[in-house]
Amino acid sequence: MSSTGSFRVARHKSRKRVNAIALALSLAAMGFGLVWLVWILVETIRLGLGGMVWATFTQMTPAPEEAGGLANAIAGSLLMVGLATAIGTPVGVLAGVYLAEYGQKGWLGSVTRFINDILLSAPSIVIGLFIYSSVVARTKTFSAWAGILALALIVVPVVIRTTENMLTLVPNALREAAYALGTPKWRVILTITLKSARAGVVTGILLAVARISGETAPLLFTALSNQFWTTDLGTPMASLPVTIFKFAMSPYENWQKLAWAGVFLITAGVLVLNIVARTLFRQR
Repeated sequence: MSSTGSFRVARHKSRKRVNAIALALSLAAMGFGLVWLVWILVETIRLGLGGMVWATFTQMTPAPEEAGGLANAIAGSLLMVGLATAIGTPVGVLAGVYLAEYGQKGWLGSVTRFINDILLSAPSIVIGLFIYSSVVARTKTFSAWAGILALALIVVPVVIRTTENMLTLVPNALREAAYALGTPKWRVILTITLKSARAGVVTGILLAVARISGETAPLLFTALSNQFWTTDLGTPMASLPVTIFKFAMSPYENWQKLAWAGVFLITAGVLVLNIVARTLFRQR
């Protein structure tokens, strides 16, 4: 065999070794992550199912060593997360549409992207402190509205980023074909680009919902908590993350049991929401 052929064979064997090593390291990293994920899920199911009784959904958060449930915390979380998503989603989608369709080269688009990147990486406790100083300190009271505003500020940058990225992936040929037929730009965006990127945009919204569903720090500085049932958005309101934080740190067994039940509810709720949305909005 010539020297050139020997060199090619040696190089081929070297590439196969490098590929095998890279594949082994990738599988090891995947396995390492899956072990912790499965462990967390198993512990959540094992300890959370014990608190899944009817009283958990019908009774208020109890005093130490007394019977009770998480009804007020569940209702508070659903109300605040739902309103925060309803406020933040339209702002995020519209801003993402502007960045993808109008602001590719302008200075306003660049500034908006820069600010959005800062908000996207900002710790949630910073957002909670901002709402505390600008809303709670001025109104002299903790309130659910303050918590909703804090959560909405977390929703906006996530939805902006995913909306812009998904719209950017839509081929320009679709836009150009619609323009050639005389379709105005607003209708192209509404009926072609957004429709084509629907699954990705919905995924971004779900990602934002999943993130704010477990946020504790912003609510500690804004909505605080409430041991009783209330739907008044101008007063402190209970939420599952804050209740979990309080109960999990306590020495009382009944509170710890309810904390694990709350963890299970949040995990199962986010999982069901993702499955339903992906089933309804999957691309055919």
